[in-house]
Amino acid sequence: MSIEDFRALYERHVGYVVSGDMKSAIADMVAENLPTVFDGVVVPRGAVDSHEIKDVRAEGDLRIGETVYNTPTGVIGLRSIWELHDGSWKAARLENFAAAGESK
Repeated sequence: MSIEDFRALYERHVGYVVSGDMKSAIADMVAENLPTVFDGVVVPRGAVDSHEIKDVRAEGDLRIGETVYNTPTGVIGLRSIWELHDGSWKAARLENFAAAGESK
């Protein structure tokens, strides 16, 4: 998948998160990873006041997207690592990264 194609997929996914459409956001994730993918990771759990996609890149066979979400409870830097599963790109892992203005 080209970076441009991944950017379009990732922007759609981020749009689901921002709009609160968690059903669609979760559908973009590797189903078998769902029981543990959120463990220890801070994610938006409601309203998002604003967001900024910081990076979209390829690392070998992976695709990485990084977004900073501004929420009523603080700033969240969220990285998603995407893998090809059964012919479709899916978010396989999530991790936080330090974002300017981040709440602790």
